[in-house]
Amino acid sequence: MEKDARIYVAGHRGLAGSAIVRRLEKDGYKNLILKTHRELDLTDQRAVDDFFKENRPEYVFLAAAKVGGILANSTYPADFIYQNLAIEINVIHSAYKYGVKKLLFLGSSCIYPKLAPQPLKEEYFLSGYLEPTNQSYAIAKIAGIIMCNSYNAQYHTNFISVMPTNLYGPNDNFNLETSHVIPALIRKFVEAKERKSDKVVVWGTGNVRREFLHCDDFADACVFLMQRYSASDVEPFVNIGSGVDITIRELAQLIAKIVDFRGEIVFDTTKPDGTPQKLLDLSRLHRLGWRHTISLEEGLRNTINWFKENRDRIR
Repeated sequence: MEKDARIYVAGHRGLAGSAIVRRLEKDGYKNLILKTHRELDLTDQRAVDDFFKENRPEYVFLAAAKVGGILANSTYPADFIYQNLAIEINVIHSAYKYGVKKLLFLGSSCIYPKLAPQPLKEEYFLSGYLEPTNQSYAIAKIAGIIMCNSYNAQYHTNFISVMPTNLYGPNDNFNLETSHVIPALIRKFVEAKERKSDKVVVWGTGNVRREFLHCDDFADACVFLMQRYSASDVEPFVNIGSGVDITIRELAQLIAKIVDFRGEIVFDTTKPDGTPQKLLDLSRLHRLGWRHTISLEEGLRNTINWFKENRDRIR
């Protein structure tokens, strides 16, 4: 990407999008096109078409999505599949229609089958049944991958897809009803410490394993791939992660230690665990020359401090 290229980051206020913007600005990219949801509703086909026609972005990072944890996915499955499909259809088609040089689509590791072998290799895609608690979201993301590959095959576009593991960091969603596990636990433990509570309740058994990646590492990988990786019929997408997983029990204990919460951690086994394990195989990404640099404990300390400093304006 040329330093003066017109670059559109869709979803620039979210966790992933804001990190991509920070990385691009750090690298000297000045011509960024950023629109809030109020300024541009990506589910509105005509509005998206008009935006691309007027602004003619040369590169697109499609980080906009409706996201959430197990509770949100189970409660609003129709919203998750409709909004994500609409965003993908409108942005990807307009990118083709108005000659975008390259587009990077953010998928999700939930696109893999629930019981796929670990670690998850890209070739396990579409090889089995999905986890029921986030099936609507996963199917929408699968559609986005297939759409990028289909446009590449038919129209010779250069639309690449990446599959991030569980992301966390500044600008995450800390709403307990719609957040993912790390921001939810951070909020619970920080507020329990402040209230002097004697216990914190965590969903599930605590035994399932999850891999996590700080959003700044993820953004670095996205810019790296945008510069050095092109669409391929052989490699439909690339996993992005840390290559290290941890149980939810260990995660809760680590956050409690950082926050200095000394009460009891109670696991509510009446609540769902989700997929038993989600660890990505990063062989393809490592061969390309990228590895993460932010450890989980360092990233958690950074995120906890950000949460405390930005409490008044967090989601």
